[in-house]
Order: sequence, then C-alpha cells, then structure tokens
Amino acid sequence: MDYQPVVDGIGTAACVVSVELMPNGDYGNIRIVTGNQPYINSIEHPFENVTMLTRTFIPNSEYTCYLNRDLNFEDSCYQAAVRKKCLHAYAHPARFDVWFDMTFLPLSHHDDNTYYCLYIMEVNYKPDAKRMSTISAGLASAVLQTCIKLRSAEDFKVTMSSICTDIRQICSSKYCCMLLMDHDKRSCSVLCESIGEGSDLLPMETYLDDNFYDIADSWQDTIAGSNCLIIKNHHDMEAVRERNPRWYRSIQEAGVESIVLFPLEFKNELLGYIWAINFAADTAENIKETLELTAFILASEIYGYQLMDRLHVLSSKDMLTGVMNRNEMNNFVDSLVKSRAEKSVGVLFADLNGLKRVNDSDGHIAGDTLLKNAAAALREVFATHEVFRAGGDEFVVILTDVTEHELAQKEQQLRDAAAHYEELAFAIGTAHESSIRDVRKALHIADERMYADKRHYYELHPEKKRIVALP
Repeated sequence: MDYQPVVDGIGTAACVVSVELMPNGDYGNIRIVTGNQPYINSIEHPFENVTMLTRTFIPNSEYTCYLNRDLNFEDSCYQAAVRKKCLHAYAHPARFDVWFDMTFLPLSHHDDNTYYCLYIMEVNYKPDAKRMSTISAGLASAVLQTCIKLRSAEDFKVTMSSICTDIRQICSSKYCCMLLMDHDKRSCSVLCESIGEGSDLLPMETYLDDNFYDIADSWQDTIAGSNCLIIKNHHDMEAVRERNPRWYRSIQEAGVESIVLFPLEFKNELLGYIWAINFAADTAENIKETLELTAFILASEIYGYQLMDRLHVLSSKDMLTGVMNRNEMNNFVDSLVKSRAEKSVGVLFADLNGLKRVNDSDGHIAGDTLLKNAAAALREVFATHEVFRAGGDEFVVILTDVTEHELAQKEQQLRDAAAHYEELAFAIGTAHESSIRDVRKALHIADERMYADKRHYYELHPEKKRIVALP
C-alpha cells in the first residue's frame, strides 16, 4: 500500500512505521516506511541539539539507522500498530535537549506479519506546560493530590514517603522507591520507599553498599538517551541484559520481573531516580504517563529541598572547622530550654591553650591549622552536630541523655585525642544537669571550670602564654 499520500497530507513531521510481529507475540524489526518532507528534513537537516546516526533518509530502513534503540518508542509503535491503540506522549529524551510532542495512530492495513502506524511529531525547545498537563482526569487528580501534599508539607521526608506510597498504588506495583545520588561523594541514599503488602522484595538499604553508586551511575547508559526505562516482560528484559549485564544479574537475584525507572532531573542536574517494580504489563502505559509528570514535579521539589539543606549547612556550620557555629548553638540551646522531654544534659567547654602564641609566632595559617586540628580531635569523640565553635578558640559540646560518668569518660577521650596533634592542648570544663531545661546553668558552670583549668595549665606552662613584643 502506498502511504506517501497519507503522510504528505499532514502539516507537521510525520512518517509511517512498520512493526514486525513474531510468532511468539513479541515484535521484531521496526522500520520507517516513508515520511513527509518535514520528517525527512528532521533526519537530513536535524533540529538544533539533535544528533542523528545518519543524515540520509532511506525508505523502509530500520529506525535504529537514525537513532539509538529506544524501548519506549518501540513499545509505542507496537501498541499503536499491533494493538490498535491511539497514543500521545510529551517527553524530554535525555539524549536531546528538546521536548518531543508525539502521537501514534494505528493504521488498519497490515501485510501478513507486518503492522503499521502513523507517527507524528513536533519539537519544542522549551517545555510547554499546557501539553504537559494534557492528561486523563484520574491522573490529573493524582498529580493534583501530589502537589497539594507537597505544598502543605511540614516534614518533607514524611510527605515524600506518603507520595511514594500513592505512586506505588497508582501503578499497582509491589514496590516504589526514590533514590538520591551524591555525585561528589559517589554515594546513594534512599529518600523514601513503599513496599506492598505481601511482597517478598527487600528494602533498598539491603543493597546500598560502597559499590552501589557505580550501578546507579550505569542507569543513564541503560536508559540509552530516552526519558525513562520500562521493562514489562522478558523481551524488554533482554535489552537490559545486553546493555547492563551487572545490573541485570542484580535485579534478577532481587526477584524483579518488571520495572519502570525514571531519572529525577532538574535544571540539567541528575538528582537520582524513582522506580516502581513488579506491576501488571497492561498498566505500563498508565505508569509511564503517571511518572512522566510526577517525576518532573518531584525533581523540582527535591532540588529545592536540597538547595535549602545546603543553605542551612552554610548558615549553621563554621566554614573553617566544619563544626556547628554559634548561631546554631544558640538555636539548639533555645530548643532545649523549651523542651518537655525528661532528659539530662551534659556540657563540655574546650578552649585552646596557646592559640594566641601560635598566631603571634607562626602566623594565622598555623593558627588556623591548630583550630582545624582541634575540631578534628573533637569529632573523634563527638558527633559533628554535638560540637559548636562558640568563639575564636572556644568550642562547646552539648550532649543530651548522658550520665556524669559518661561525660567524664568523654572528657578523658578528648584529652587523649588531642595528644595526637602537635601543639594541641585543651582547657576543659564540664557540667551536668538532670534536666535539659537547665542547659544554660550547665553552660555557665562549665565555662567557669574551663577558665579554672586554663589558669592551672598556664601555671604549669608559663612559656605557652602569648608572646608580647618589647618596645
């Protein structure tokens, strides 16, 4: 059948695609039968930011002559040509910095084991909000519910866990997870996950080890330039085995039969992934439609959350030593004073002996090194969030739910740790109160005891006092 008049009658880029149906029900070769002039131009004179494998259009060639293999494109062609479904997608493939508005329409004619569909596309250089929001009423309701939850969230992680469960249920999946990636530390962390009742799938933490980042980092190549990866049957799983045998073995061992994997990207930054596992094959298109939009929204929220977290770190940490700053200490003290918890509090003041002498004799660089070493010694004994730089050479440690004996042990551990650093000597004072609401009293007492310890130190080591230049 001559399809040229069909595509020539369409104003935007259009082509006819043939799908070979195999005896076992899988599809074989997918070919571009013919195209109108705008479609041929998209190959021979591609859009900006679009790279083709070849720039010569040859009718009835396999589509992989022009583009890398794309399982989503193949499945859409199969659904339209063989299963006679009308499909629409608006997507941003990772391999191109453009948005594709795509329509797949079934054609009734077929030749033995070859079926046909019409593929129509339009390219946008920026996302079109109206097209992204053209979704079914049920999906629109689910996405709106997600947005409302995010806007009214008091605890971001709790809210994201709730949304993760919503997505799993929408997808009729056994498991859903959002995984974050730290590219600087080459590590991964679970933001949230939801496991269906009766599922024998294990929590993601089971698999997170020092090598898991490398697996997650390989997913971009496995997605192969598409906007997501959908594996719904053995035929699709073979593509994973070919592209990523290490991950293929891993998911086979974990009991994964089907998976949809979406990158969480915002402002061209890969934040992590969201995926759903073990769903009914006939729900794949609904899952893809759900995650295409929700992944975009969730990535924006995660980016904002991480940005605020980074800003909080900058505002709460002392940049020289890496411990908490005085402002964060004041906020923590205020929260303890207002607390209703029945816990004890222990305070340790640690002031550097001889810092002024080091600054005067060796310069501020040597003084900064001494401060960094002091912070390092403190972190050997205490958690970073427990240590505060209260002033120039003064550090404060605040511990809750601690005994006097434990506090004394920590003091000795700090003195032992300091002995491993050159020129590092602390004047230390501690105090313990049975109620955390008396933290300010403990701070005052520990401060006085620290100064008493400092006087004693200089009585024993008068040479460590500040050097005063003679006139």
